[in-house]
Amino acid sequence: MQSSFQQKDLTDIFDSVKDVDIKIFGVILEILRKEKGKDCIGFLSDIGNQKQLELQILEQVRNITQADTEQKLSLVREDMKQMTEVLKKLKDHDFNNQDFSSEENEDFTLILINFIQDNRRIIEFLQFLVHLTSIDETFIQCGSNAFHLLVQVQVDLKNKNYENIKIQNTSLVGANFVRCNLSGSQFNNVNISGINLNGALLLYCKWNNLRIHELNTQNGHNGSVWSVCFSSDGNTLASGSSDTSIRLWDVKTGQQKAKLDGHTSYVRSVCFSPDGNTLASGSEDMSIRLWDVKTGEQKAQLDGHGKYVVSVCFSPDGNTLASCSDDKSIRLWDVKTGQQKAKLDGHSDWVYSVCFSPDANILASGSYQEIRLWDVKTGQQIAKLEGHENWVMSVCFSSDGNTLASGGGNQFDDGDNSIRLWDVKLQQQKAKLDGHSGYVMSVCFSPDGNTLASGSVDKSIRLWDVRTGQENKSFDKTYKDILAQFKIPLQQNSYISEASNYIATLLISKKAIFQAKGALILNGDFVNSEGYDLRQLFKSQGCCFLEDFKQESA
Repeated sequence: MQSSFQQKDLTDIFDSVKDVDIKIFGVILEILRKEKGKDCIGFLSDIGNQKQLELQILEQVRNITQADTEQKLSLVREDMKQMTEVLKKLKDHDFNNQDFSSEENEDFTLILINFIQDNRRIIEFLQFLVHLTSIDETFIQCGSNAFHLLVQVQVDLKNKNYENIKIQNTSLVGANFVRCNLSGSQFNNVNISGINLNGALLLYCKWNNLRIHELNTQNGHNGSVWSVCFSSDGNTLASGSSDTSIRLWDVKTGQQKAKLDGHTSYVRSVCFSPDGNTLASGSEDMSIRLWDVKTGEQKAQLDGHGKYVVSVCFSPDGNTLASCSDDKSIRLWDVKTGQQKAKLDGHSDWVYSVCFSPDANILASGSYQEIRLWDVKTGQQIAKLEGHENWVMSVCFSSDGNTLASGGGNQFDDGDNSIRLWDVKLQQQKAKLDGHSGYVMSVCFSPDGNTLASGSVDKSIRLWDVRTGQENKSFDKTYKDILAQFKIPLQQNSYISEASNYIATLLISKKAIFQAKGALILNGDFVNSEGYDLRQLFKSQGCCFLEDFKQESA
């Protein structure tokens, strides 16, 4: 963690270059490459080299008077002096010794991001530091941290030439390197998760000890993944698949912790209990199973539904499990005994979604064109909420239980893809939120209840102001901050149909998707921290290996 002195010192260093003419950055790099210099500070300290720099910069200025020439030279000399001092300070600074993308330095890195945002000269200086790594190896960590900051500030990195840069001990998660030339680059211990290498040139690269989340995808399943759910502590992810199995995954390492077998047909829904000790699963084999998360053993099998079990949901206290089915019914189960407590009948069609109110007294269920509210204790229907013109795919209570959100639509119908907000006490519609062009699979409130997130098959996540019913547009600067409030997937019990290509799994996450379509690779190394060759991953994402063409044409 950086001391307050180190923090102020670094911001002062960056601040001191904001008046430097950005042309000098390119000239320094050009002459260093031409002269094959490897010591930037030593080069800038040499009087002969200073003269050369002065002349080259003056060549870029035409029709200049003698007086203007002297003034320009004075400015150039001052800029070079300033650059030399800045580089001397940075060389001995923690910015050139520590990984500023680490959790330990996260708070200070956020300060830096805000400090350099929209400051063109500082951003150009950071670009200079990245390129300097290809020349002066004493600034590799400095340039690596600079690269991380550029990615975080979301500087446009597309179509840039980053030949021979050396990057180490940093994170470039989500970096957009579309059509960049990264040939000859050397990456060591770099997180490249979610980077976009579409159309990039990757000749003779040496990328080793890479970290990449895409290797942690749940490739243990042999079929489509229909449902995923995080444990309350965020450490374990459960997935249910058409291969009839459930897998438990360690979120940090991406390794499979357990494989739960028992279902005889597609697993359509998985849900953790609030304490994270029990996992419930619903399947097309018409059964619900309860699993001990620690041992991976089945604790109970709950039978009663006459058709597919579409969704399962624990009550907030973890004592009751609700399930809904294609048999048009909802069932309430005693988690301890495994016995059915109640059967809630009333819907005339499939029931897609169930959700408990925060106090566990009310259960909401969504079906065709309607939502029903049920008294959990008596099993009696409290209300029937009508307004949707299509299927209600998802229901969710606000944290205070006063508002219910619902989203729906129909994959075969372009009609009503709306979200509705309902006053639970008055049992009336408060608002209708329109904007999605495809049916809404998932709705979720922020913890304070002021914002609603929705996920749709139109491939968008939208945020809505609950008070006004208006959408928070993505160009609003607060959009990302609001989105970050949602710590879990929009819908833990996702209904993902294997038979339909229309449905997308939408997860609120900072993780982008690794892409490499049309990237050209020739020789080089692409190896992760465990020694795994990533070429197959790159190939699966559309990379072209030029050596393959040599063999074919031979």
